[in-house]
Amino acid sequence: MQIETPYLIFIGDAKDALAAKTGQGIVDWRPTWSLGQFRFANCRADLNIPDMTVAEAVTAGAKTFVIGTVSPGGTLPESWIPVIISALEGGLDLASGMHTRLSTFPTVVAAAKKHGKKLFDVRHCDVHFSTGAGTARTGNRLLTVGTDCSIGKKYAALAIEQEMRKRGMNADFRATGQTGILIAGGGVAIDAVAADFIAGACEYLSPENSIDHWDIVEGQGSLFHPSFAGVSLGLLHGTQPDAFVVCHEPTRTTMRNVDTPIASVDDVIEQTIALGRLTNPAIRCVGIAVNTAEFDDTQANAYIGDMQGRFELPVTDPMRHGVVSIVNLLTD
Repeated sequence: MQIETPYLIFIGDAKDALAAKTGQGIVDWRPTWSLGQFRFANCRADLNIPDMTVAEAVTAGAKTFVIGTVSPGGTLPESWIPVIISALEGGLDLASGMHTRLSTFPTVVAAAKKHGKKLFDVRHCDVHFSTGAGTARTGNRLLTVGTDCSIGKKYAALAIEQEMRKRGMNADFRATGQTGILIAGGGVAIDAVAADFIAGACEYLSPENSIDHWDIVEGQGSLFHPSFAGVSLGLLHGTQPDAFVVCHEPTRTTMRNVDTPIASVDDVIEQTIALGRLTNPAIRCVGIAVNTAEFDDTQANAYIGDMQGRFELPVTDPMRHGVVSIVNLLTD
């Protein structure tokens, strides 16, 4: 996919900041592509970039209207269709990371055709994947895993790749979700792959490579989340990680969108090693990435210090403190 930039990011009626995580991810990691945001009056999220109409964005140089929200099941609400059509009529291409394909809306397809605009279903891939083989392959792989979904796995992976590249290391971020693909310019949305082929898709995404190369793979869901554990397990087996980083948000008590208690870091480490050994017997935990956005500096430092004492591993907030300690462990 060659999606033209910059973007006008649509966050519509997002109920909170997490619901706009696709848009926020683009803003955080590709700020020069993030021209403005389009949102409804009842929107509870703010990407802290200029609010723009379609006409204002086109005048400023925007090329693509990107749907920057997520929803359970990846559905695209009918109430958004008039706005989407107005973006196409105004001169913007359209990119969506929802499970619902844009092509299922005849009025959207007709508007794109009439105005010569392109539709990008970022979550869907036309590649035919094989089932996973579990065969060992050269190169190195790191996977971010989580105690919950929407907890910082993508940000941790991007921060690790960024730090590695600063050091001149041979590393690539491998996107496995719609936001990551919009940031990286390529990847495979693993949660849209048929279950039998998830591991194979991950093998395709992180193929055999040189012995000095690192694939930094964006994790999805959680092995403990009742909605997404199957995706997380396929990703773990197909990626065959040599190393993994556990991502955690310390103020949560239940998992996102369900009443299940949030998993503990201890359990995630134990189960990731136990299940990951199927395809990589040498799998190991190399750090813990803590999302301390709800803490002030004193609270964050105290929590991280306590975690370091408990686990004797590098513990950091990638956005607050960087990931130097994690990358140091990988290069020792």
